[in-house]
Amino acid sequence: MNDVTRHDALQAPDDREREMETLLPPVDIFEDGSALHLIADMPGVTRESLHIEVDNNVLSLEGELRLDMPDGLAAIYAEVRAQRYARRFTLSHEIDAEAIQARIDKGVVELVLPRKETHRRRRIEVKAA
Repeated sequence: MNDVTRHDALQAPDDREREMETLLPPVDIFEDGSALHLIADMPGVTRESLHIEVDNNVLSLEGELRLDMPDGLAAIYAEVRAQRYARRFTLSHEIDAEAIQARIDKGVVELVLPRKETHRRRRIEVKAA
């Protein structure tokens, strides 16, 4: 009879050593009259492991979920793995790249991409003759 409490019965699969997986985070984009609002889900990503930049009109979002081994413990089996999130968008000439703002809260990244003043929607008042 097998002793299922033995450590060899609980060994992790051999793929523990594989490279960090890169995922495309799901993104929603909304707009108002003055800006686009981009919301990306990056579970486990912290402010310190998030990198956002604009280079040559390409907006890059990159983040890592890092898993630290608790002191004094050894992994026997682990399904949650370190992973990387990466997403890139080409910005329209309407976006003011210098004014982009970003924040992260519990793995949800929110960016505000303001439109340049000359490209903002405005209502034209119609006067009676």
